Amino acid sequence: MIKLEDITKVYPMGNRELKVLKGISLRLEQGELVAIMGPSGSGKSTLLNILGCLDTPTTGSYYLENREVSRLSDGELAMVRSRKIGFVFQTFNLLPRLTALANVEMGMRFAGGVDRQRAIDALVKVGLAERANHRPTELSGGEQQRVAIARALVKNPPLVLADEPTGNLDSRSGAEIISILTSLHAEQGITLLMITHDANIAHHCQRIVHLKDGQVEREEME
Repeated sequence: MIKLEDITKVYPMGNRELKVLKGISLRLEQGELVAIMGPSGSGKSTLLNILGCLDTPTTGSYYLENREVSRLSDGELAMVRSRKIGFVFQTFNLLPRLTALANVEMGMRFAGGVDRQRAIDALVKVGLAERANHRPTELSGGEQQRVAIARALVKNPPLVLADEPTGNLDSRSGAEIISILTSLHAEQGITLLMITHDANIAHHCQRIVHLKDGQVEREEME
């Protein structure tokens, strides 16, 4: 499903270079549920950006479904993102003027066209059918994150990336979101990768990858 081979990411800083990723090699199998953990500055966000085709590595290769995507053009990367990857962000990233249903429909707009019934079905799966016509300001944080999950899954992507999906939620709402994500993972067979600082959340995953100083420090199987 996913294969990273000796991935590095270096940012120029005047006369210096900032080496953020230092030779990361990693495999994720189809349908796997994986957590990425590590302290601030360990390279988690940079790695997520590369996996999500939001950025490209300085050196190394990234294969997604047996296709090397690390050297694609910006337009080709945008196509991969729209069709192959769903994103769930800590800050929800919903459009405030649109209803929950319209926000979910946005997830399909660049991936083959809008299908309203599919959007409604996605909201049903996250338990928000009755809130379909509410705007984000009329929803709780947990409800907004459910909308974001529905938006990520509505295009049936093979890969979903969740960046601190419970980071802005209280413990009860956070537990509900993790329950929804893990249930949808089990039901739909998606490959789900979560970045988290919370060890309790990570232990819901099948495997935990620990980063330190831009490298894989160790892996744990749950």
